[in-house]
Amino acid sequence: MNDCISIVFLRHGRSRADDEQVHEGRYDSPLTALGREQAAQRAADFLTRGFIFDSVTASPLLRARETAEIIAATLHLPLETDPDWMELDNGVLAGLPFSETTVKYPRPAFRNPYEQIWGSGESEWDIYSRAAHALETLIRRGPGKRLVVAHGGVLNAALRTIAGAAPAANNQGLFHAFGDTGYLRCEYVPGAHRWIIREFQPGFFPEPPAG
Repeated sequence: MNDCISIVFLRHGRSRADDEQVHEGRYDSPLTALGREQAAQRAADFLTRGFIFDSVTASPLLRARETAEIIAATLHLPLETDPDWMELDNGVLAGLPFSETTVKYPRPAFRNPYEQIWGSGESEWDIYSRAAHALETLIRRGPGKRLVVAHGGVLNAALRTIAGAAPAANNQGLFHAFGDTGYLRCEYVPGAHRWIIREFQPGFFPEPPAG
């Protein structure tokens, strides 16, 4: 197990878009005060439990990068960003209220994994391929302990590649329910091509604001 690669996949804390009840994706929304508090709590939890990382890799989108910055500062870790860990490019939906899109852009009865979202943005195969490349980049660095801070969509895509599952089609297939600062801890043994899931913590699921 000397060549073991340990990876923790962490979703960002609560963002302003969550409170605004809008589609996120590439809508570059910052953390809320609650989101920053969640990130600080997660960093403290990692310290208490003795988690050790060599580095932090984050999506450059604000909500993930701010979460990573808080954790990296607490754990005294180097931080880098990688655009491959950005959330699904949801095209015209980014930043639009859920109430508006149900009328203007109703979900089709079926969308296959090769289709872009409303003719723009990415398909499920796009994000699946991008997540596989992001994961490959980490693996090729060799043994170490990595923390990845990203988004629910791209993290799920990466985990599907690990499980050998196909890209999602019409919200079907394998999903992990990542809440705010939810994470999955796993190990990869390159010499045996063996993935070991050690822990899944779903994180926080705060109620949306009233009104």
